Amino acid sequence: MKIQDVLRKEVMLLDLQSTSKEAVIDEMIANLVDKGIVTDFDVFKAGIMNREAQTTTGLGDGIAMPHAKNAAVKEATVLFAKSKKGVDYESLDGQPTDLFFMIAAPEGANDTHLAALAELSKYLMKPDFADKLRNVSSPEGVLAVFDAVEAANKAAEAEVVAPTGERPFIVAVTACTTGIAHTYMAEEALKKQAAEMGIDIKVETNGASGVGNKLTAEDISRADGVIIASDKAVDMPRFNGKPLVSRPVAAGIKQAEELINTVLSGQASVYVAKEGASTVETTEKLSLGKAFYKHLMSGVSQMLPFVIGGGILIALAFLFDNLLGVPNENLSSLGSYNELASMFMSIGGAAFGFMLPLLAGFIAFSIAEKPGLVAGFVAGAIANNGLAYGKITYGAATSEIPAAVSSGFLGALVGGFIAGGVVLVLRNALRNLPKSLQGLNAILLLPLLGTAITGFLMFFVNIPMAAINTGMNNFLAGLEGSSAVLLGLVLGGMMAVDMGGPINKAAYVFGTGTLAATVSEGGSVAMAAVMAGGMVPPLAVFVATLLFKNKFSQEERNSGLTNIVMGLSFITEGAIPFGAADPARAIPSFIAGSALAGALVGLAGIKLMAPHGGIFVIALTTNPLLYIAFVLVGAVVSGVLYGALRKAK
Repeated sequence: MKIQDVLRKEVMLLDLQSTSKEAVIDEMIANLVDKGIVTDFDVFKAGIMNREAQTTTGLGDGIAMPHAKNAAVKEATVLFAKSKKGVDYESLDGQPTDLFFMIAAPEGANDTHLAALAELSKYLMKPDFADKLRNVSSPEGVLAVFDAVEAANKAAEAEVVAPTGERPFIVAVTACTTGIAHTYMAEEALKKQAAEMGIDIKVETNGASGVGNKLTAEDISRADGVIIASDKAVDMPRFNGKPLVSRPVAAGIKQAEELINTVLSGQASVYVAKEGASTVETTEKLSLGKAFYKHLMSGVSQMLPFVIGGGILIALAFLFDNLLGVPNENLSSLGSYNELASMFMSIGGAAFGFMLPLLAGFIAFSIAEKPGLVAGFVAGAIANNGLAYGKITYGAATSEIPAAVSSGFLGALVGGFIAGGVVLVLRNALRNLPKSLQGLNAILLLPLLGTAITGFLMFFVNIPMAAINTGMNNFLAGLEGSSAVLLGLVLGGMMAVDMGGPINKAAYVFGTGTLAATVSEGGSVAMAAVMAGGMVPPLAVFVATLLFKNKFSQEERNSGLTNIVMGLSFITEGAIPFGAADPARAIPSFIAGSALAGALVGLAGIKLMAPHGGIFVIALTTNPLLYIAFVLVGAVVSGVLYGALRKAK
């Protein structure tokens, strides 16, 4: 499609006044409503925010492309807007955003919005294109910039000579998790770089609207090598025997020359397809620690939405029962005594019930791909529900086990790695099966044998893991005084070390892992300390920019204001730009305040029943006012330290 057909002059906003992400979205939608493009503000905004909840449409380099397709849109339109100051849009690179393209598509418009996104992404990869848009002062000027690029594209296409075989030829595949902007930006970057180097290239895009420019068997056969720039599964076996380099999609955008040189210089490894392989297989060797973290985070990322949704619903069940009242003789039914509370408890319990199977299942999937998924799910279900068995013999000793033994979070974690390892071993052992039986491998033998062996191994994992899990939960439940202070101090401090990185995630995973066993007791001290520590760094940024204005630019002070919302919402990542810009001063300051907040929470024994939410779930703590006070104390301490240590601008 031609982007100028939907880029409407009358809806352009060349001087946005809003200073926060949601306010900018509201301002753009309001203009679409005023111009009659959108009929219902709330309906269209819901579509935009639902898309933002999946992953930010702030692409980095100062550009954002919010988009939605729903019944509130009358005709396909792209609204272009500029902000002179820049806005914290939670972009992927953490930098302010000043160029916005809001794409509105009617409900029956097929993939109009995706086509617009793809086309826009290609324009934005052109040299100096974004800077030219920053310098225009009229809607006509905006369209002129697009027209100039289109004319240049047509001239370049007219000069293109079909590949003759005299020049090197490579093929590439680009894909990102949402299949929209980065997919096409990587395509454009690779094609541009190849043209500059005098190399022929064909790039297949795996976008949200399907596969574009699909590579044929002939393309792959005559290619000198393959580049995979992808963050999601792509069809890999077709590249068997070809030199191949695989990197994240961001590398396709930022490191196109390096990727092409790696393939053409002979440094790329020859790809050997594994049986049943269909996902991105990186050619980079991971250390044991990085591999463990990668597989663990694969499980955790799939599990967290269920933990957050289910955990908050369960916590609300207790809140409603407290508000509606429960007789003393029925306190054992707290959380499900009143009908409304019981409904929330049932729904939340259903979501929570998937937590451990998902954790183990996707750890195994990350290790062994699809054949590992079923074995991992079974391992997680066993860890969650336990196994009822009569006698277990360890050497000369025989133990009677009268009931199911549940090993909880730790059992699921170990079970996921066991399941993945078992399936890898089986796949290797069965690789020499006759061809007539190869088809049964992925659909019958690996799931059947992998599930059976993993299940039997979980008999032996459940008992020690259950003992550890029970002991840990009992220990945490009994913490008070100095022990609880130490726990809160460590967990709170960990949340600020890398603000969303491995250490932060380790503390968060530990906190959420304590929830299931402590909900009936009013919540987890560990979870309360984790959330308090995570709320401090963004709030500390605001304190520092408020008290030490001469040490921060106007842009940084504006960002400090948006960090209020991020801190109160328990989004620690809001402080990352400040931590990255001045780590020697910022990070120690953040750690000090977060550790203090966590320690104070532990000292007071405050518990939390929700795994996320910040200020919005504050009522689900055992002492909301004191909890807020502790978070603010930590934020002030961190903010003052950071501001005092920072050099003046």
